[in-house]
Amino acid sequence: MTAGGTATPLEPVREPVPDPARAAHLAAVRAGYTFAEPALELGVLADGDRPVPDTRIRIPLGMLNRHGLVCGATGSGKTVTLQVLAEQLSAAGVPVFAADIKGDLSGLVTPGTGSEQLLARTRAHGQDWTPAASPVEFFALGTGGLGVPVRATATSFGPLLLAKVLGLNDTQESSLSLVFHWADQRGLPLVDLTDLRAVLQYLTEGDGKAELRQLGGVSTATVGVVLRAVTALQAQGADAFFGEPELELADLCRTTTDGAGIISLLELPELHDRPALFSAFLMWLLAELFETLPEVGDAERPRLVFFFDEAHLLFADASKAFLSSVAQTVRLIRSKGVGIVFVTQSPHDVPEEVLAQLGARVQHQVRAHTPKEARALRQTVSTFPQGPDDLGEVLQTLGTGEAVVTVLGSDGAPTPVARTRVFAPRSTMGPTPAEVLRPGIAMSPLMQRYGQSVDRDSAREMLTRRVEEQAPAPAAPPSRRAAEEGVHREPAPRRTRPEPSVLEQLSENTLVRQLARTAGREILRGIFGTRRRR
Repeated sequence: MTAGGTATPLEPVREPVPDPARAAHLAAVRAGYTFAEPALELGVLADGDRPVPDTRIRIPLGMLNRHGLVCGATGSGKTVTLQVLAEQLSAAGVPVFAADIKGDLSGLVTPGTGSEQLLARTRAHGQDWTPAASPVEFFALGTGGLGVPVRATATSFGPLLLAKVLGLNDTQESSLSLVFHWADQRGLPLVDLTDLRAVLQYLTEGDGKAELRQLGGVSTATVGVVLRAVTALQAQGADAFFGEPELELADLCRTTTDGAGIISLLELPELHDRPALFSAFLMWLLAELFETLPEVGDAERPRLVFFFDEAHLLFADASKAFLSSVAQTVRLIRSKGVGIVFVTQSPHDVPEEVLAQLGARVQHQVRAHTPKEARALRQTVSTFPQGPDDLGEVLQTLGTGEAVVTVLGSDGAPTPVARTRVFAPRSTMGPTPAEVLRPGIAMSPLMQRYGQSVDRDSAREMLTRRVEEQAPAPAAPPSRRAAEEGVHREPAPRRTRPEPSVLEQLSENTLVRQLARTAGREILRGIFGTRRRR
């Protein structure tokens, strides 16, 4: 009423005016993430702070071999996203491999607990949540963990990956490659680091120096540097990772009797001590998968999905040859039915030539507290398709368990950018106690196969015998009677050197030796110089 007592009419409640651009974007997202073929359900669309339960954000199962990237700041929910993807892949019959760096992924083997907070979140998202566990096989590098020991021979590991672990420069890396080739040509198996040390020592001492001079100009000083680096790596306990029996890659691509994909978790509890070694071991697994698996083309579902956590460790201080090999592996391995998902804090941790080949992007919260981080944020935003919202602002305001997503649709085109509320995993979010895991690991059939190391005849033993055979026999002292009687002995006839063979004549030819050195430099042992013992 007014001051004079006259009633004023009530103003009608105004409905918010719909934003045509936002409505069009929501419709495009709904259509863009609707697929006829099987797909993983990552979560639901978030329209601002409001979840949209009828708009599911999916990833086509057949497009996972186009690889992906999950990144975001520490504590933003990357591990939970990885857990959700691993659960659904396993349920779809796709085996999974992942490195369990913090131990949190061991919760996959334990059904989750439905707390009130969790159930309220799942109801708001329209998620039909029930607790469930997944089939998991636990592995460990060497014998330092709970899981089945994973070992690799130095020969199959190859010179490029080993040079990355040892921190060698380009010249030292090429010299190591020639040493590996020399051992291959002479049938000297490099099973462990002790074998490699024996080869390096042989080439720098005694009769081995002459053979070293024929290795394309490899210097004794360079071999000495490599030898010291190998010795330092042994001192860090890396001997436990090299040896036999070597893991058969088929054991990573198994399913259960009811068709669920087995999740292989590699325990990496001491990552901070030897980060280069751990990341190189993961790359060795990928290279071996590429070398051993047959071609399948674009299958309806991947044969294996490989989650590469802490991916920045792989690319830090890497040589050009190494980065080129990684890019080639990522590009070609999809035809073998293997999908790779890199998990790291920032997309700038991954080289551009690798980043350009990743089809799915799941970007959690980005923090921009410094000028450098602000520049990185702008560069990240520029790599996403445009939407109605300020993506730079959205990325900084994402909550835990939220992400910005774009994937490749079934037609190969990128889907619209979607702010996503990630679903809750059905298993436990957090580690499973070691005392719960230990009995099952001990009963694993793989533990019976790989649990005990084998020390066979290899380069160290072979070179030791060779040195002993080449050593001159000690002269026998004259008998007492001969010394007393002064018996005169005829001198032994001089040995005449046989005519050199055709091979020896060719080896002395300067031109032939130069051609041999050039051929040695060009020899490839596979993408990463790996060679699995057949």
